[in-house]
Amino acid sequence: MSKKFNRTLVTSALPYANGPVHIGHLAGVYIPADIYVRYLRLKGKEVLFIGGSDEHGVPITIRAKKEGVTPQDIVDKYHGIIKKSFEEFGIAFDIYSRTSSEIHKKTASDFFLKLYNKGEFEEKTSEQYYDEEAKMFLADRYIMGECPHCGNPNAYGDQCESCGTSLSPTDLKNPRSTISGKTPVMRETKHWYLPLDKHESWLRQWILEDHKEWKSNVYGQCKSWLDMGLQPRAVSRDLDWGVPIPLEGAEGKVLYVWFDAPIGYISNTKELLPESWEKWWKDEDTKLLHFIGKDNIVFHCIVFPAMLKAEGSFILPENVPANEFLNLEGDKISTSRNWAVWLHEYLEDFPGQQDVLRYVLTANAPETKDNDFTWKDFQARNNNELVAIFGNFVNRAMVLTHKYFEGKVPACHELTDYDKDTLAEFTNVKEEVEKYLETYRFRDALKEAMNLARIGNKYLADTEPWKTAKSDMPRTETILNISLQIAANLAIAFEPFLPFSADKLQHMLNVETLAWEQLGKVDILPTGHQLNAADLLFAKIEDETIEKQVQKLLDTKKANEASEYKAAPVKPSIQFPDFEKVDIRVGTVLECIKVPKADKLLQFLIDDGISKRTIISGIAQWYKPEELVGRQVCFIANLEPRKLRGIESCGMLLSAENADGSLSLIQPSALITPGSKVG
Repeated sequence: MSKKFNRTLVTSALPYANGPVHIGHLAGVYIPADIYVRYLRLKGKEVLFIGGSDEHGVPITIRAKKEGVTPQDIVDKYHGIIKKSFEEFGIAFDIYSRTSSEIHKKTASDFFLKLYNKGEFEEKTSEQYYDEEAKMFLADRYIMGECPHCGNPNAYGDQCESCGTSLSPTDLKNPRSTISGKTPVMRETKHWYLPLDKHESWLRQWILEDHKEWKSNVYGQCKSWLDMGLQPRAVSRDLDWGVPIPLEGAEGKVLYVWFDAPIGYISNTKELLPESWEKWWKDEDTKLLHFIGKDNIVFHCIVFPAMLKAEGSFILPENVPANEFLNLEGDKISTSRNWAVWLHEYLEDFPGQQDVLRYVLTANAPETKDNDFTWKDFQARNNNELVAIFGNFVNRAMVLTHKYFEGKVPACHELTDYDKDTLAEFTNVKEEVEKYLETYRFRDALKEAMNLARIGNKYLADTEPWKTAKSDMPRTETILNISLQIAANLAIAFEPFLPFSADKLQHMLNVETLAWEQLGKVDILPTGHQLNAADLLFAKIEDETIEKQVQKLLDTKKANEASEYKAAPVKPSIQFPDFEKVDIRVGTVLECIKVPKADKLLQFLIDDGISKRTIISGIAQWYKPEELVGRQVCFIANLEPRKLRGIESCGMLLSAENADGSLSLIQPSALITPGSKVG
């Protein structure tokens, strides 16, 4: 029998304030958390939704160095962008704060000191990489080298982004400091460790025996960690950005971000409720839930609970409904490579269409395995589901009511068997949606809500009130009454998922508040109730709009390839007399045509200063024949003739291959007499 709680505390992973929020964050954490919180609020439950920016850690210092500003400048900038994006997107936090606040620094310091004074830490001296030129110990991300697994020369000290393998700095071959570029040396340093191995026994019981209801991906990852055996984990690191270790002799050391960040949930609650925060964190009748992505499972299921247990006065999470990762167009989302759909840019490109993205990301959520977002799927779900089913049904029901009954809800008369079957189909919608929401299966819950719209759409199409209105107005009244009751149900069922659309629909129905308890009822709107004017809930998204988004990603991919491009190694040296054998000259293009049945080949007639010669070149993908006539080009004049597609080619045009594989002809910068030598 499940435990009954009086209130629910919901936290969502703190996003790093070193960049904006992207769709991977939304699908993995913030949309499911927001859906759940909105659902509880609709039910009239006591719930608190805590969020905030994680503003410490190495990624922020790296970004600051790259941009030539301070870490505080970086977090101020991105905290503002993230907070505004969440607000505009409808993520309904009770507070969205930050870990650079004074209240957080004090809360985190006090937490550390309590554990330190209780003897919960182990003090260890170990060797770590040190940059002698920069005069600093190097965090994992400040060390790069060759991955021992795939040979990537630019693997980081904590992970190879090429093959995805987790690494330690000492695993790297030929390590180098990203600060100075120099080879680092090993030097002794002192740190404090949380001995997770001492907590392994109770964690094993608490997770593997007491919480078998956790999602399979969460339970499985926890079991894997526990089966491997837990090890002590450093809670401090050598860095000048973060919460300082509050001990004498610990200058230049801060709390490790994994220790610091989750305490942010507590400090943000204290900031919001300075007098009553403890009932949310220390009363056994509070249900604590952490919504996170899979990269945070170990921290929220093993590490943070161990911290809370060691402190001694806090409750532990009841569930940690983590999602897997969302990919983008078949590739892993990456902040460093700008391979993402950024929330603030989406809100600019698709104004007023927050719910479309909320719908698509929920329908395609990576709940138990990684999933893929594509712009084509985004367009299809909008046009074929939101517009064609949900929006179409509501619009027809509203428009017909205004047309035949002056916008007043008509009476419900005698029901046909089909009417009764239709009503029976959605009376259990509340139970079905609740079942999935309570078990954090938001994709299935959304499907049930959308099924209600399908029922309504089919009902209107089958009963055809625009035809019955010609001969049987009482029947028309019944059809539209039932349709409007379904529309009112949709306004309730979709409020957790699509709050903007649900609010718009409530306004159209002219109702101020609809309670979750009304879901499934067939008499929500009384006879004679006046509706407001009909308006379209969703708009069709055209191909041109999607093509722009796809092109933006293609441009990003090209930019990444260009930035990562490395020139091919220089060929073996040759003697000068060998070079002198090559006769390179300038010629003028007299004619240029495509070679028949050869997509890549162009046929040139060149004035070489002595005669006219034919040269075949494989550059048709990058040049149109007509744009080359009259241009001057460089060519090798003394190559032996060679037949290509039955045409004798006397020479070779010179071109350079770009990073993306395209070819550019080598041309003189000023007009040169044909036949002039190059070299």
